[in-house]
Amino acid sequence: MLGKKPVTAQKRGETRALCLGLGMVACSMMMYFFIGITIVPFYTKSVWTTETVCKVLKANIKDEVLCSNSEGSEDEDSFPYPCLQVWVNLTASGQEVMLYQTEDTLEKNPKCSYVPGKSENSKEVKARIETIASNFKKYQTFPCYYDPGGTQTSVILSRLYPPKGLLFAFLWPTLLFIGGCLIIILVKISQYVSVLSAWQ
Repeated sequence: MLGKKPVTAQKRGETRALCLGLGMVACSMMMYFFIGITIVPFYTKSVWTTETVCKVLKANIKDEVLCSNSEGSEDEDSFPYPCLQVWVNLTASGQEVMLYQTEDTLEKNPKCSYVPGKSENSKEVKARIETIASNFKKYQTFPCYYDPGGTQTSVILSRLYPPKGLLFAFLWPTLLFIGGCLIIILVKISQYVSVLSAWQ
């Protein structure tokens, strides 16, 4: 009886460790799937892939425009904000193009270079847009991204999901997958050693 208890406890420990390893592998697969249907499509959809240098030609604040966070939304979902338009000289081609903050900015409002969040205060939004405009006038040369294929003539200041961000998103599920696989391998090695010891 005393000899069976350590063996039983060892088997329970191996079973729990094996379940932990399989759970980690399953969670990593779910994370891979989630990243694959959320982040990866936005990354592959973006055509602004090449970095270059942009020089500000003009940064003007136009009259207030209405912004809607979703297409087909009602008027109560829209809010007014000053429209900042930034035109830059694209060093790669020498063209005069409009600058947008990210890919999402162009989809929300192609007339403005910056689109604030809906929950922000109107006074804070106005002050922030004025600050952004003054910063563009002060720092006139900066890196930006353009479409080398020529599909989009505009440029963006930063990408929503750059290559480094995509790699970082895949880092955690990869570590989880490797950890789960190592636990499973160690359990199998332990079981194999136990079998060999029993035969001797």
